[in-house]
Amino acid sequence: NNRGSMKRFIILPIVIQFIFFNYLYAQGSSGETAKFEYRSLIDMPTAGILEKGFVGITTDVLPDGVLIAKMEVGVFTNISFGISYGGANIIGAGSPRWYKLPGVNLRVRALNESTTIPALTLGFDSQGKGEYFSDDNRFAIKSPGFFGAMSKNFDLLGYLSLHATANYSLETKDGDNFLNFFVGFEKTIGPYFSLIVDYDFSLNDNANNFYGKGNGYLNVGLRWSVGDGFTLGFDLRDLLDNKKWRPTSADRALRIEYIKSIF
Repeated sequence: NNRGSMKRFIILPIVIQFIFFNYLYAQGSSGETAKFEYRSLIDMPTAGILEKGFVGITTDVLPDGVLIAKMEVGVFTNISFGISYGGANIIGAGSPRWYKLPGVNLRVRALNESTTIPALTLGFDSQGKGEYFSDDNRFAIKSPGFFGAMSKNFDLLGYLSLHATANYSLETKDGDNFLNFFVGFEKTIGPYFSLIVDYDFSLNDNANNFYGKGNGYLNVGLRWSVGDGFTLGFDLRDLLDNKKWRPTSADRALRIEYIKSIF
């Protein structure tokens, strides 16, 4: 059945990542010698895009046993497409709570970065994060939905990348349907490591008595390029303790990314 097929889909990226682990020899997407662009910082979409002919496989491991797997492909120059799926309580005891539908994402690079102009990417991403609340048809962290993202890189003791994003999520059944904004940055630390920070203003998630408090979501992460296309990440999420449904701060999360040329 379809649900069984999606369960197999979520396991496949993890298997592929470890199959290729023994072939690592160069760079991933973090540090001064990074080969690839970030398509997102932590929760924030950026203007990054996969080059034509490359496939990206990303696995996020989040609190509450949440695991989300994503596959993206650079199908044309400056155009990429992806699909994702996951669920809660996948890691841990008891029955997994699989998401209702897979997520889809599409990115189109409208402007390439130049000396004076930031890169601009327009896109759509229906994959949220955390628990899925069926009554309100929304994720704990809403999916970006439609978004426009700008990114600009600067030489500063390595590289400093600044990012700004506006988005409109289609998860509006909770009555919170405002345009939303993100800001963030990446600072390289030597050839292999990067510090990343993103802030979700959460303007579309602050009018309900159950979800956000209005503080916004502040996330901090570290990325390590361990080999050719292979990047590991560790994140501290919701440092401002914004979520109401489970009040804790500094939730811990892991990210595994593998990028490879396929044609």
